[in-house]
Amino acid sequence: MASFEAMLKQERYKAFVDYFSKNSPDAQTELNYGNAFELLVAVILSAQCTDKRINQVTPKLFERYPDAHSLAASSVDEVFSYIRSVSYPNNKAKHLVGMAKMLLDQFDNKVPEKIEDLVKLPGVGRKTANVISSVVYHNPAMAVDTHVFRVANRLGLTYRATTPLAVEKQLVKNLPKDTIAIAHHWLILHGRYICLARKPRCEKCPITYMCKYFEKNHRIKSISDEPEIKS
Repeated sequence: MASFEAMLKQERYKAFVDYFSKNSPDAQTELNYGNAFELLVAVILSAQCTDKRINQVTPKLFERYPDAHSLAASSVDEVFSYIRSVSYPNNKAKHLVGMAKMLLDQFDNKVPEKIEDLVKLPGVGRKTANVISSVVYHNPAMAVDTHVFRVANRLGLTYRATTPLAVEKQLVKNLPKDTIAIAHHWLILHGRYICLARKPRCEKCPITYMCKYFEKNHRIKSISDEPEIKS
């Protein structure tokens, strides 16, 4: 039976940062955008939808609405016609128009940097606010989506973290400050392509040596595969 050396929390974090710093030093969002306004629109649209789908929709959307002025002047019905193929297009069309109007009315046509300001915008929750804060303004903010939530818990980076906010707090507390923003992308991409929700691809995973989920399941499988010894 294969044996595992138990990792302390900080050892696990160090192993995580060391691996991805070396093997994925340029990780970034897979959403296509050209400026802060476009990223904000794309992230609002990406809620419960794939980045691939959003990237199919946004070229024509950005061509029609290159800035907050043009988007705020549009109707919800017209915006809907551009985003009908994404999830919850009715609500997102309303959010986009409302967001653009608020940028003009309250933020002088500038995407705000502070989380407490970002979450005032229609369609912007804490996850979206953290994405903008980290990607646009390079702040040590950790956006927790389903991938980050799943992978952080499986790896053992978080402990008894049952809410996105709990995961966020534990990751921000334990990761080196200068890696928090990029670690968000490391976790997302690992969850998107390797650590899948229903059937994680452990056989292709390069970081099983630091993974609590693999350690636990490998031990169980190894024990169950041992021949029964009869006395």
